[in-house]
Formats: sequence, C-alpha cells, structure tokens
Amino acid sequence: MSDDSVRPVPESEISTWDLSADVVVAGYGIAGVTAAVEAARAGADVLVLERSGGWGGAASMAGGFIYLGGGTPLQKACGFDDTVENMKTFMKAALGPAVDEAKVDVYCEGSVDHYNWLVEAGVPFKEEFWGEPGWEPAHDEGLMYSGGENAAPFAGVIPPAPRGHLPKMDNKKTGERGGGYMLMKPLAETAEKLGVKAEYDIRVRTVVVNDDGRVVGVVARRYGTTITIRAHRGVVLAMGSFAFDEEMVRDHVPALLGRPGSAIDAHDGRAIRIGQALGAATAHMDAAEVAVHTSPQLMVRGIIVNAHGQRFITEDTYPGRIGQAMLFHQNNEAFLILDQRAYDEVLGGVSAGPQPTWVCETAAELEAEMGLPAGALTSTLSVYNMHAEDGSDPLFSKNEKWVRPIGTPIAAFDLRGMTSGFPLGGLKTDTDSRVLHISGEPIPGLFAAGRCTAGVCAGGYASGASLGDGSFFGRRAGAAAARG
Repeated sequence: MSDDSVRPVPESEISTWDLSADVVVAGYGIAGVTAAVEAARAGADVLVLERSGGWGGAASMAGGFIYLGGGTPLQKACGFDDTVENMKTFMKAALGPAVDEAKVDVYCEGSVDHYNWLVEAGVPFKEEFWGEPGWEPAHDEGLMYSGGENAAPFAGVIPPAPRGHLPKMDNKKTGERGGGYMLMKPLAETAEKLGVKAEYDIRVRTVVVNDDGRVVGVVARRYGTTITIRAHRGVVLAMGSFAFDEEMVRDHVPALLGRPGSAIDAHDGRAIRIGQALGAATAHMDAAEVAVHTSPQLMVRGIIVNAHGQRFITEDTYPGRIGQAMLFHQNNEAFLILDQRAYDEVLGGVSAGPQPTWVCETAAELEAEMGLPAGALTSTLSVYNMHAEDGSDPLFSKNEKWVRPIGTPIAAFDLRGMTSGFPLGGLKTDTDSRVLHISGEPIPGLFAAGRCTAGVCAGGYASGASLGDGSFFGRRAGAAAARG
C-alpha cells in the first residue's frame, strides 16, 4: 500500500497490531474531544490519534461560538425567550437550501441538554449579552446574535433570539487564547480525567476492514513509521474539512481557491477521501461559509453596494451572509459607503482604525473617484436617503435602528477580494453520526463528526454552527461507537 493511498486495507494483511482500543478517534479538535468524552463515559477504552503535538485543532483557535438555543439557561439569564420550534424554523430557513431536517430536529431538541453538558464538563459562560453587530463580542460577554436572527428576512416571520453562546475567556487573545481555547481546554481535561489516552504526531492514512466490510482499525504514520491501531468497537473520523486540499476545493467549491479561512492546514480532506474510498456518500460539497473582512459595526451604519453601485443585501444581517452574497453572487466585488458621522461613531476618532479607500465632499465626487458610471451610486444613495428620512428601508428592510440618511463628507471602503472562507460539505452521516454508504446504509464500525461531515449547514451559516454541530454530533459519534 502506498503511503498516500486512502484505499481500505484488508484485515488479512495486518500481521500485528501496534496499538488497540475499543474506540479509536482520529483528530483531537471539538468533534474528537466530545466523541472521546462520551465514549469513555459509556465505558469504552478510548484512544485519540492527533497529527499535531497537542489537542485543540482548528477549534482552539476559533472565536468559540457554539450555536445553541431553545431556552438555554444563558438565554434565560440574559432575558431572552426562545423555543425549540422557533430554533428549528430559523435553522431550516437560514442554513439551507435542503438542510438535513432530521439532524436539525435532534440538534434543536437536544440543545438545552447540550449546553448543560458543556457546563458540567467545565465550560464557563458569562451571563451577559452583547447587542452590537460583530463577528464576536468585544469582551467576554456570553451571548450574542450570530446568525442574522434579528434581521430581514427572518426577523419579521420568526421570533428572533440570540443563540451565539461564547465561553468566558481569561486574558482574551483572539486566535491564541479566545473562546475556542476556553471551550477546548476543559473538555480535554475532562477527557484526560476519564482515562482517554492520546497519541500525538501521528497521521491517520486509511482504515482497516474485515471480510464483512466492517471497519476494525486504522493505519497511520508517525515519523516515517507505519503504525496499525485496532478498534474493537468503532473508529470515529474527526479530522476537519478539505479547506487546505487545493484539488478538492477546485473540484467542489472553486470560489474559495486561494482564500482559506477559519481552518488549519491539517484540514486536508483526508477523512472525507477515506470515507469515499469505502463508498461513503457526501453532501453539500459546494457549500461554504464566507467572511468579509471589514467591521460589521461600520457595515451596519452604511450601505454595501456592488460593482454597479447598487445595494444587494441588508447591511444589518449576519456578516457571513454578506460574505456569501458577495463571493457567490457579486463576483467577489463590493464597496462599503458611509459618512463621517458613522465612521466616528464606531472608531471615535482613533487614527489606527481601518481607513477608507476614497473620501470626498459629495456623493457625485465619490462616484467619479470610484470609477462608477455617472448616476449609478448617486441614484442608489438618493433612494436610500429619501426613505431613511422616515427611518425606513423598503428595499431590504434594514432595522430602523440603523437607518438614517448618509451625509457628507462621504467615504467608501474597497472590499473587492476581501473575503475568505471554508467548506461546509463532507461525509453524509445519520443522527447517530454513522457514516452512510451511497446505498443509504451505515458503513459498519465507521463514525464521523465535525467539519469532515455534512452537518446542520447545507448552504447558509451561523457563527457557532461548526463548533455546535461538531460537539453535539461528536458526542453522538462517541456514544454510538462505544455501543459497537
């Protein structure tokens, strides 16, 4: 077998096993750690295989949001009412098209329990709400709108509730010691207390199958040496997305080429290819979350226009929806238009803040400086300002809280190409995280969770959905694998 092959190895070719456990988990990020904890609590002997030198994965460097709702204690403490049905309705509307409704249903029905499970495992949450737009709270507030629930087109038909739950941080340092780290640390410590063993600097290459087609182990490499690991009950794949496999990105979501984000180079798609080599089905491989790299607090106070000077989305929605609309529907081209008053409100005269690309005394001058056709931007501003005088936005229904005429001096930020993202598709699994064959039947002995699977997001996204469904279905993967 070639070192790079993902083809399954017949058990008959394995002469000796170097390591063994009841449940073998590949990957020690959020899906891997929760799978390990739940499998250990079910009485299984658990071994985690991690390619880096320690636990954490992409989760430990993430902002840390976990998408939860249905009336969690944190929501109630912050004064918000939420129901399981409202959460289901929103997720099915916002995370589609064609979400896996069975997954969304069990996720929402188990959301309060999952919050309590995280708290019992030592994950801290501060009972404080952050009400400003943003990718994450400015400090360590525990609750925030993170999916556009309070913006059009959802707010008018589904009672909005904030569902972005953020672990409390000590000495916050985004990317190094943020909410993701504070989520992973107590979970890894819980796993260790339960007796979960971990082997680091080891890369899973493929799986081993017996004569009945059941997955019974994995083949891995460490420092150039091949290692075989026996799994008596099951193998859980939790190895991340395909964000850093250029060929897979090119084949499935080419708009992301050259702009990976919120992922690590370990997200090489290998778990997905291992499953495919066994005949596993995949879903939503063309879906992606997209970030637009500018301040949401600036965006909400201005208007976003395309290359023709026209608005295309409400500016107070979840910024990931803006990024998706920009990359997939506007040729990755957009401009943020706002006036001096809005800029000063956000930055307070701080010179170190983001600087606009163009600043002019009039809209007509700005239009010319940007190279837009005469009348393109000025007509957009004229219509917006006319209705903004009355606090309304009949075109895109921006919340009246953020609607006011754009005056002068006026500026524009050039957002062309200012996006990055990560794929959402992966192996198709059922609600017990069993990997499904293209026939629809589970592949015996193989489970998966996290970004290597097609989770609750089928196209749309909400911050916290990755860590949310990774941890939720990671738990279910561990429990199912422990049952064998």
